[in-house]
Amino acid sequence: MIRRLLTSLVLAITASQASAADTLRCGSQLVSVGDRSSEVLQKCGEPVSRDLLGYKRSANRREEFQVEEWTYGPNGGMYQYLRFEGNRLKQINSKRGN
Repeated sequence: MIRRLLTSLVLAITASQASAADTLRCGSQLVSVGDRSSEVLQKCGEPVSRDLLGYKRSANRREEFQVEEWTYGPNGGMYQYLRFEGNRLKQINSKRGN
């Protein structure tokens, strides 16, 4: 009984951490993976830096998408790195600054 409860608790914590990486709070707004770059810009403002990482081909290899990384922060000592592919937010990573 206790073992099942602990297992459920661990799974719930793991799931909540995984979803936290899919969202970022900007003031009172939230941005999520899948949002357009214009939405992120409106909610979070201008990033500290924008880096063009290159281009990526679509699965059918008929289109190329620009890949960018935007950096926000530091906020409480943390930097947020947002990766965009074809003007859609694909990944959010956080890292403590030095």
